[in-house]
Amino acid sequence: MDLSRHPCFNAKMRGIYGRVHLPVAPRCNIQCKYCNRKYDCVNESRPGVTSAVLTPSQSMTYLDFVLEEVKNISVVGIAGPGDPFANPDETMETLTLIREKYPEMICCLATNGLGIGPYIDQLADLNISHVTITLNAIDAEIGQKIYSYIRYGKKLLSPKKGFDILLEKQLEAIVRLKEKGITTKINSIIIPGINEHHIPAVAEKMSEMGVDILNCIPFYPNKGAAFANLEEPSKEMVAEIRKKAAQFIPQMMHCKRCRADAVGILGESNSSIIMDKLQECAELPEIQNDARPYVAVASLEGVLVNQKLGKAKELLIYGKENEEITLIETRKTPEPGGGLKRWEELGALIGDCRALLVAGLGDNPRRVLKQKGIDILEVDGLIEEAVAAVFEGHSMNFMMRRDIKACNKQHPMAGMGCMG
Repeated sequence: MDLSRHPCFNAKMRGIYGRVHLPVAPRCNIQCKYCNRKYDCVNESRPGVTSAVLTPSQSMTYLDFVLEEVKNISVVGIAGPGDPFANPDETMETLTLIREKYPEMICCLATNGLGIGPYIDQLADLNISHVTITLNAIDAEIGQKIYSYIRYGKKLLSPKKGFDILLEKQLEAIVRLKEKGITTKINSIIIPGINEHHIPAVAEKMSEMGVDILNCIPFYPNKGAAFANLEEPSKEMVAEIRKKAAQFIPQMMHCKRCRADAVGILGESNSSIIMDKLQECAELPEIQNDARPYVAVASLEGVLVNQKLGKAKELLIYGKENEEITLIETRKTPEPGGGLKRWEELGALIGDCRALLVAGLGDNPRRVLKQKGIDILEVDGLIEEAVAAVFEGHSMNFMMRRDIKACNKQHPMAGMGCMG
């Protein structure tokens, strides 16, 4: 692969080659006071914004489409909308799938650096060539002002104690990344009144550690964030900080504050075709394990998916024989009244099924079955069409139940902004 084609790390490539960000990492392990990921407008460009979150298999369907639709994509990256290593399973599975299918594609990711350490060896093995770490301070008195909390392991840490651990893990990660020969970029947010005078010190330290490039990003006021009332730094302030930082380390001057679902040339907005496909792929059934040969269905008469799980005395089990979708057998469901135990038993009963198709179900069975890796799909329609869509990875948008009519209800993008 030609690593010089990365448009973020090589300014000469910014108008020639594009990138695609796969939004597979919704959770975050720190709360920056300048960040708020709850609001999404398709016309804005800032880190943490996405119009949908994809699972690893959904992201591959989406990536296939993007590479057909948009020419000169040279890079596939993961940049949120949370942090890749607050979602390590999804992140590593996605990167593995990309590398298996597109071995010559440049792969990169952007992280806060808190959780990347245990995965650096694996990233190197996958030939992940570029990593960006957002590091805003190397001084504890300044750093603790930037974060509301840091979640490390299972502990929620105060800004002071949390920043100490965050910085320790960031510096350890930089050393390890450079030992592995991974090109490393640092993003530092210029926050007026907080760290604007400190950025040159960050630049000097990063230069000493062998970091390849520094991106001084102007703070952007986000509605709902703790720093929402701070003013954006002036162009003069940004230019002066970059000039001072450039004495120590090369500067990235062409950053466009990319969305977590950005596609194409830096600075260009995602097309409506891309955004529509992103939404469509987010509704595709997730195939957790291709080795699971079956799909379970709740049906009143064996023709339609039209029964709620709690009322189903049996489930129809479908599979493929000679490439034809076939009813394999029926399985009796556990007797009602067992509480969570009933759903644990059901999970064991259909553990060889990649998906369960129902007309509806409660929160308890949904939670238990999802933990067992069974995709839950509430649909209306013919069994044959629904099961075929699961096996073939086709969109089931036309079958999905439309019980949700208002914003802020429980749906795949709850908390990510009203999708209408």
